[in-house]
Amino acid sequence: MSTTAMTIVGVDVGGTNIEVGAVDPDHHVLDRAKAATPETGPEDVIATIVDLVRSLDASPTAIGVGIPGVIHEGHALTVPNLIGWTENVDLIGPLTKQLGVPVTLGNDANVGLLGEWVAGAAHGGKNILGLWMGTGVGGGLILDGRPYTGTRGAAGEIGHVIVQAGGALCTCGRRGCAEAYAGRRSMRGVATAMVDAGWKTSLFDIRDDEHKTKLTSKVWAHALDGKDPLAVKLFDTAIETLGVALGSTNNLLDLDRVVVGGGLAEKLGQDLADRLHTAAEPWMLQPSPDLQFVVSTLQDDAGVVGAAALARAALINP
Repeated sequence: MSTTAMTIVGVDVGGTNIEVGAVDPDHHVLDRAKAATPETGPEDVIATIVDLVRSLDASPTAIGVGIPGVIHEGHALTVPNLIGWTENVDLIGPLTKQLGVPVTLGNDANVGLLGEWVAGAAHGGKNILGLWMGTGVGGGLILDGRPYTGTRGAAGEIGHVIVQAGGALCTCGRRGCAEAYAGRRSMRGVATAMVDAGWKTSLFDIRDDEHKTKLTSKVWAHALDGKDPLAVKLFDTAIETLGVALGSTNNLLDLDRVVVGGGLAEKLGQDLADRLHTAAEPWMLQPSPDLQFVVSTLQDDAGVVGAAALARAALINP
């Protein structure tokens, strides 16, 4: 079969949801399915992926998977934002065995940026940082017109750039990471502690009204729209902290574009990208007038399209 005729399934594993989609050679999502991400460890995540892929009206030639962690030679080495992932996990073996087609694995932010690069807001860029704001803070890189993952697949992890030595405890176990201030999971922990200390907030009431179990991006967006004081305070801190990380990253890489994606970007739009640009500029040694901060255009489909593109590339050039 010609690779141009192949339907590939992309899988985007997030801290809140797993999304899968059948993607055609023109990067259009033909069919999709979604489920909550299990919090009971890798085996149940693998089982959910298998069930979702089988639910699609498609017979895939290959499958690409994006997962929020450091990926090296088909194994997830570190996955700080999925509960129960404490060891090196092989996903390719079990998924290939159960689904019967080749499986390619990548970091979720890397494949999200890849999706935007082949069919979205990063298209045509040469030196690009993808910033994904969700349960954690993920990052991906396109450098000199090619995806860049580094020596062991860990490049682009802007969420784990240290912005304050000895600062807040991050889910990765270190202190002072950008994610410790700007990841939804960390922000929820701070919000809970501040409520216990006497602060008032609508965040948890909105969560309950929306029948959610977590402070999702939708919950944060509603609270920010309502000018909730605690939500505004924590989100302002997140923006300021990411500004430090983004400015420093640009000093190192001299970017032409920053693409902002993830759940918060979907809800807040270009205003979020503009705020991050403004927060980053004071930390840039030489701000480029050509540097653009843009919001993801594929939104939920970025990770699915990118994971499928990763799998398609692996078929063409194993």
